[in-house]
Amino acid sequence: MHILLATDADWIVNEVTAALGGPDTTFTVCREGRLVAGVVKDRVPDLAILDLQVGSMGGMAITMDLRLDESSGRAPHVPAVMLLDRSADVFLAQRSGADGWLIKPLDALRLRRALMAVTQGGTYFEGLPPVPAAQPVGDVDGDGVESEVDLTAEEEPATTG
Repeated sequence: MHILLATDADWIVNEVTAALGGPDTTFTVCREGRLVAGVVKDRVPDLAILDLQVGSMGGMAITMDLRLDESSGRAPHVPAVMLLDRSADVFLAQRSGADGWLIKPLDALRLRRALMAVTQGGTYFEGLPPVPAAQPVGDVDGDGVESEVDLTAEEEPATTG
C-alpha cells in the first residue's frame, strides 16, 4: 500500500507513519499542498491523508483539487482522508469531497479504521450528529394508540396541477 501524506507538521508524520507503517506500506510525505496533484500524477497512491493546515494550500483545497482533476478525467479517484483540527471543521470537510475525516488528536486505532474503511470503498466520518430515531408523541389522533414521529422521513406537500 502506498500512502500520500500531505502535512507540514513533523508530529503528524510521526503519528501517521507509526500507526500505519509496515513492511508492505510506503509513504510519500508532501510538505506543500500545491505539489500534491503533481505527486499523484507521478505515482497514484492507494490513500491520501491530508492535513487541514498545509502551508499555503490546506487539506480542503487539496481534496477539492483532486476531485476536480478526477471529474475532468485528468486523474483517477484517490481515496482521501482529511485530518481536522476541531469538530467545527466538519462543516468545511463535508463540502470537500473527502472520503473520510478524523478530528485531532489522532490515535492509531482510529487511523487504521479510517484507512480500512476508505481503501475498501467506504467512508469514515467523525463529528457528525447521530441520526435521530422515531420518537413517540402520544395519542395525537384520539384512536387510543400512541403515534410516532419519524424524524428521518421527509414530507413533501401534495400539489395539484
